[in-house]
Amino acid sequence: MKKANIEQFYSRLRDANPAPTTELHYATPFQLLIAVILSAQATDVGVNKATQRLFPVAPTPETMLALGEEGLTEYIKTIGLFRTKAKNVIATCRMLVELHGGDVPDDRESLEALPGVGRKTANVVLNTAFGQPTIAVDTHIFRLGNRTGLAPGKTVEEVEKKLLKVTPDAFKKDAHHWLILHGRYICKARKPECGRCVVIDLCSFRGKTV
Repeated sequence: MKKANIEQFYSRLRDANPAPTTELHYATPFQLLIAVILSAQATDVGVNKATQRLFPVAPTPETMLALGEEGLTEYIKTIGLFRTKAKNVIATCRMLVELHGGDVPDDRESLEALPGVGRKTANVVLNTAFGQPTIAVDTHIFRLGNRTGLAPGKTVEEVEKKLLKVTPDAFKKDAHHWLILHGRYICKARKPECGRCVVIDLCSFRGKTV
């Protein structure tokens, strides 16, 4: 995609949604971190249903650690891979308390050292909680980067690097949210809703539905 088209691409997404944000419910960086860990291979809706009950009881690393794995499992058992996630969340809470004074670190190395936290999760937390210009590439953004021609790549990290390179600085802070929401609701995997797309003329997808 040409530089001028990329500028227009993001401008239109911004005009359609001036203040994008995650659909996960949270009140603190810690709660966002836990919600993102739980969201792996699960829907935001499913995670929100679980955390709606969990966060009032355990809003901090200390209180969640006190639940223990079994106690936490009771709140998240409706989410896929809940036993593995419970183990990771409790281990993460222990590290936050012992190594970071109960605070969520705002650097990638420390975040990725936490159990259950990979590059994508770290990117979401750095961007959404701390306002850093990172772009977390999930299945929606990977598809979008390749399908539209915005940032084609064979791997998630390749698409991420290309997005960071081609996305104008003015759009980097919100790019992650614009792209994921567009991929989730408009540029869908099986049948993209091209008739509702505000960037259809900028997109290089050959299988457009209109």
